[in-house]
Amino acid sequence: MNTLFDKIWDAHVVEQVKDGPTQLYIDRLYCHEVTSPQAFSGLRARGIECFRPEKIYCMPDHNTPTHDQDKPIDDAISKTQVDTLAKNAKDFGLAHFGMMDKRNGIIHVVGPERGLTLPGMTIVCGDSHTSTHGALGAIAFGIGTSEVEMVMASQCILQSRPKTMLITVDGELSKGVTAKDVALYMMSKMTTSGATGYFVEYAGSTIRNLTMEGRLTLCNLSIEMGARGGMIAPDEVTFAYIKGRENAPTGEEWEKELAYWKTLKSDTDAVFDKEVHFNAADIEPMLTYGTNPGMGMGITQHIPTTDGMGDAAKASFKKSLDYMGFQPAETLLGKKIDYVFLGACTNGRIEDFRAFASLVKGHKKADHVIAWLVPGSWMVDAQIRKEGIDKILEEAGFAIRQPGCSACLAMNDDKIPAGKYSVSTSNRNFEGRQGPGARTILASPLVAAAAAITGVITDPRELI
Repeated sequence: MNTLFDKIWDAHVVEQVKDGPTQLYIDRLYCHEVTSPQAFSGLRARGIECFRPEKIYCMPDHNTPTHDQDKPIDDAISKTQVDTLAKNAKDFGLAHFGMMDKRNGIIHVVGPERGLTLPGMTIVCGDSHTSTHGALGAIAFGIGTSEVEMVMASQCILQSRPKTMLITVDGELSKGVTAKDVALYMMSKMTTSGATGYFVEYAGSTIRNLTMEGRLTLCNLSIEMGARGGMIAPDEVTFAYIKGRENAPTGEEWEKELAYWKTLKSDTDAVFDKEVHFNAADIEPMLTYGTNPGMGMGITQHIPTTDGMGDAAKASFKKSLDYMGFQPAETLLGKKIDYVFLGACTNGRIEDFRAFASLVKGHKKADHVIAWLVPGSWMVDAQIRKEGIDKILEEAGFAIRQPGCSACLAMNDDKIPAGKYSVSTSNRNFEGRQGPGARTILASPLVAAAAAITGVITDPRELI
């Protein structure tokens, strides 16, 4: 019997190369400005067009500034990247959602919210966090630039079939615990290599009770456990989220697709290569203390000691803590912070802004904290204003920036200065990820909000 992954993968096999990879058909290719230029150059060098241009969507997000987007980009490299994507999309006849286009935003936020990402699809992008789209019941994964060119030229890709893993989480999440905390908790237990070589399916009562946006956050972080991707079987939550969206099927086509989507679940006796179980009751608000997403702990816990570590692990652990300015066995509660970042393809959706606003309402931002609140798209921005969240945030001393990847990574103006502490809702805390020398503490929107108004790392449950 088949897993959800097997069903979608097998439906997209064009040819199985003997003793080699699978030629897999791709339903949707998303392109941003960083990993596509060489792919387009390759097509030009060979004198060929995109095979199925209607399956390709382009938008800038990594290099876009989060202010004054109606003006020319100041940074020369960023301007070149963004302008080049616009030209390539025009030259090859591809859909392009440029800056100030109301359809623009972070590509992994826009795809689901515009109904471009649908259950049963195969989706690729030259970006590791393409795994986000698996939340709708799709096989979605990041690819390299040469593979982007391959998909442009043939609408297919050569891939080795990954192993399958089932991660089941059961039980009710405690107050103040979010999908982000679930993901950080998994990584703290499995490490950043615990799912290497696997495609993960998330299941269990905890997962079923997550909103669509929570599921997107969880699948977004699959790659940080080393997984090839993550996915969740579509259900009524998924169908309600998709219905009525801009590119979603309608009428008879909707009924036909819905009938198919309802078959997209692992068979009861499906066999996975590996199974892992977690209990929701064990999870509290999480944060990271090191320089990879797996170095995480509950907010009330202490940084681990080196007891029982081998020499190599000790050296790596010490290097990480030295970079962060932390000590083994230290608590992070009460630790002064400098920046707060709400946004990214991990936590830049409307639900994340609602959560952040719910905690800061009636409070004021700490004077010394610089906060960057960045919607994941113009659609999120519009919803923030429609719901009056912007007024709540402004009264608390916060300003909303324009959509983009922003301070998730140091490819635009939103860089954390060296030595400063950033509580960030993004997905990576590597050395220099948010700027040379920046110190990143990954957390949920609630933990970020608590830090923003107190100026120190604070358990959000004290403020809820």
